[in-house]
Amino acid sequence: MRGTDDASGTLFSYVDLEKRVPSKHPLRLIRRIVNDALASLDAEFDTRYTDFGRPSIAPERLIRASLIQILFSIRSERQLVEQMNYNLLLPPSPGSACHPPGHPTT
Repeated sequence: MRGTDDASGTLFSYVDLEKRVPSKHPLRLIRRIVNDALASLDAEFDTRYTDFGRPSIAPERLIRASLIQILFSIRSERQLVEQMNYNLLLPPSPGSACHPPGHPTT
């Protein structure tokens, strides 16, 4: 079952994380391009997942996390999760306003 890619708003944050990134920062353009590309793949993602079972992590979030890993030269998924837990210099977690809890890596 396909997980959702809903943003959680400012549920656990007192600072508007949109204000942390300058308006002309290249990450904003990259995020817009990536979001448009992922929106165009939405129907394709739907065909790859079943309608029942335990929800997965949304493929859009996984792709955004991989992109952050590449852009910030983070060597492994384990290091990415560790960096997202404590490094405020990284952009907000993919698609949400707060950093996600770490998930087990393989």
